[in-house]
Amino acid sequence: MRLATYNIEWFDALFDHAGELVRDGGWSARHGITRERQIEALGIVFTALEADAVMIIEAPDSNSRRDTGRALKQFAEAFDLRAREVLTGFVNDTQQEIALLYDPAVLKVRHAPEESPEAPRFDRVFQIDLDVDATRDNVSFSKPPLEVEAVTASGAVLRLIGAHLKSKAPHGARNRDQAMRLSIANRRKQLAQAIWLRRRVEGLLAAGESVIVMGDLNDGPGLDEYEHLFGRSSVEIVLGDGGPPLYDPHAAQALAAKFVAQPTTARFYLKPEERYMQALLDYIMVSEDLALRRPSWRIWHPFDDPHCWRTPELREALLDASDHFPVTLDIDL
Repeated sequence: MRLATYNIEWFDALFDHAGELVRDGGWSARHGITRERQIEALGIVFTALEADAVMIIEAPDSNSRRDTGRALKQFAEAFDLRAREVLTGFVNDTQQEIALLYDPAVLKVRHAPEESPEAPRFDRVFQIDLDVDATRDNVSFSKPPLEVEAVTASGAVLRLIGAHLKSKAPHGARNRDQAMRLSIANRRKQLAQAIWLRRRVEGLLAAGESVIVMGDLNDGPGLDEYEHLFGRSSVEIVLGDGGPPLYDPHAAQALAAKFVAQPTTARFYLKPEERYMQALLDYIMVSEDLALRRPSWRIWHPFDDPHCWRTPELREALLDASDHFPVTLDIDL
């Protein structure tokens, strides 16, 4: 079985209100790339992935006029994808949903949100003292994680959690001091969300579930200047801090040493510096029972993955489709 996670930059901008793909020469929300070019690139990437299920981060929007499921089904039909059914969870108001595109012949899935005294449901409020002032703060997700119960054709049950944790930029700051205070507050909130997610994971592990956390955690070792203030990243919190661990080899490699080459899953252009920055943001973390099945992880990086590099059509499509690259997990279930 192949599972994938893929953050698609402004996927929503490629559809009209009826969920139809807008295949024209107009500019997409990706700089310098037309809608037709991005759509064709995504078709090439999804066809090459040939995944049984894809956790799509920044999926098309759902609101009073638009529908995530309708848009993704029409995308799958346009490119004759096996993964053609759609599962969504709690709708958010960011125009960036989390959705699972899957093959119904391989998986039966349902949205399975749960809660406990330690971890409320992801569309609710989590109370935690963020700044050690003996006062609990209310934390909520702008993009509630998608919690999935998936059953394979052989009867294996998986608990998938699709997540998009993101520390907001310091919008509204009028000077450097304000920007620093806002950045630290936003980073603190992201870490609280990671603690909330980790508590949910621990509840599932305690119940004997096979767990996979997949998505964009937008955080990791050495990613920003405020990491030293908190001592650990969202990635380390979700992987486990003394409790039952989750495992992702790319995260393990990044955490092992600062001064060695690290895997990357995203590539952004820094306009002021006129260069690209690469980062490890996307993960597929698995519980110990699944890690023992010797699964295989792969980052579909256009320059670092030999097959992607040697296949010009796929290499260019990966660069046109998004500023993130897919991550896949192949596992025998």
